[in-house]
Amino acid sequence: MTTSLQQVARIDKWLWAARIFKTRSIAAAACKNGRVMILGQGVKPSHLIKPGEVIQVRKPPVTYSFEVLKCIEQRVGAKLIPEVYNNVTPQDQYHLLEMSRISGFVNRARGLGRPTKKDRRSLDSFMEPEFFDFDDED
Repeated sequence: MTTSLQQVARIDKWLWAARIFKTRSIAAAACKNGRVMILGQGVKPSHLIKPGEVIQVRKPPVTYSFEVLKCIEQRVGAKLIPEVYNNVTPQDQYHLLEMSRISGFVNRARGLGRPTKKDRRSLDSFMEPEFFDFDDED
């Protein structure tokens, strides 16, 4: 019995099998909504990928880039993921992600949920530019 390495795979199955999306239906929806691109072009869920292609996946605010090393359609364990793809996402995207996390909720205790209107207004008033204006007294 010989097993040949699969040379192509559907992109929605590959995104699910490579653990980029939790379910295949979420991966297919991302493709349909234009959040998955190859060479800057949106792809359909049935698009066939080959090893060596670079796939961009937009999960706002970040666009991740993955180089396909192996085409798979069956989900694999997390320890085998380095054999499936190489993460080639630029560092500036991770910086953007960190900045959005920092700017989201300032020193908010975990588990308190969304800020109330009053909390949001106090945050907005704190972040307004006039708070930082200093009058020059000559």
